[in-house]
Amino acid sequence: MANEVITCKAAVCWGVGEAMKVEEIQVDPPKEFEVRVKMLFASLCHTDLTFANGFPIPLFPRVLGHEGVGIVESIGEGVMELSKGDMVMPLYVAECGKCENCKSGRTNLCLTYPMTYNGLMLDGTSRMSVKGQNLYHVFSCSTWSEYTVVNANYVVKVDPTMDCAQASFLCCGFSTGFGAAWRDAEVEKGSTVAVLGLGAVGLGAVEGARNQGASKIIGIDKNKMKCEKGKAFGMTDFINTNESGKSIEELVKGLTGGMGVDYFFECSGGPSFVNQALESTKPGKGKAIMIGVANEPIVNINYTSLLFGRTLKGSIFGGLKPRSDFPEFELNELLTHEVSLGEINKALEFVKQPDCVKILIKIGI
Repeated sequence: MANEVITCKAAVCWGVGEAMKVEEIQVDPPKEFEVRVKMLFASLCHTDLTFANGFPIPLFPRVLGHEGVGIVESIGEGVMELSKGDMVMPLYVAECGKCENCKSGRTNLCLTYPMTYNGLMLDGTSRMSVKGQNLYHVFSCSTWSEYTVVNANYVVKVDPTMDCAQASFLCCGFSTGFGAAWRDAEVEKGSTVAVLGLGAVGLGAVEGARNQGASKIIGIDKNKMKCEKGKAFGMTDFINTNESGKSIEELVKGLTGGMGVDYFFECSGGPSFVNQALESTKPGKGKAIMIGVANEPIVNINYTSLLFGRTLKGSIFGGLKPRSDFPEFELNELLTHEVSLGEINKALEFVKQPDCVKILIKIGI
């Protein structure tokens, strides 16, 4: 079977605005330095929805999903660190450990194995097809499928004693937020923090700030149901933007003696919030970290806010290097909904509900 094409089921996105269809697809054997993974669980991230909407590049048909956990079914030539039967997480960042970026200690964006947006493997081809058409991948993986092929450099082993359902939540959202506070912002003990958007990414940022010793962690969301979730992960104050006519900047400064916070994490992906994030930080030293993925590639930035010494920084996967510093968490608080692969469109409805944080997609169990 290792050298054969596998026919299996996958959730296929055929175009912008179209419902997902569970189709029979073909998954090729792994080529050199690749592994084929039998997926057990996956989850849904808002970034998948932006891909479904054709951002940053409208590539269809496509198998979505970039969070998940599975078992290595077969390996291609040259794969040294993985074996058949290993439990693994496919990721969208890699770490060669040798390139300029990996050795710098300043970024997690590997130059040898970069993030990919073209929906193809590193050799420019696809390993999936449906009805005679090539299927596009998401980043370096497509987890909403019973089987997927991933370059081994974008795969991390999972401790087999770990709850593999929870492991799928580590592949993007929560880890991204946690890493942004830990690695990218390097939140200092005793500092003040604000987090806009208390989904999985935002809750990760809250937990990361607490872990770093922040003295005040302000959670901001328009959904009042997120207040208790935020407190569970270390939030000290909550702002419900629907309950005030004031701007986010005014509300944050109202909780910080008019000064603003040391660090502001924008996790909602709203382009209009970039300036609010900047202006909610302290002049001279405040840092605004952009984590949320927006559908608009260009935003207007208040130059004066930057001129007064504030820093605006982007963050991919929270600055985490997948092989060097991948954290472990207890993530039971995140799970709110479960679906099977055949119920993928139900998951897209659940994500709109106010109590939704993370949806577990059961695939190979």
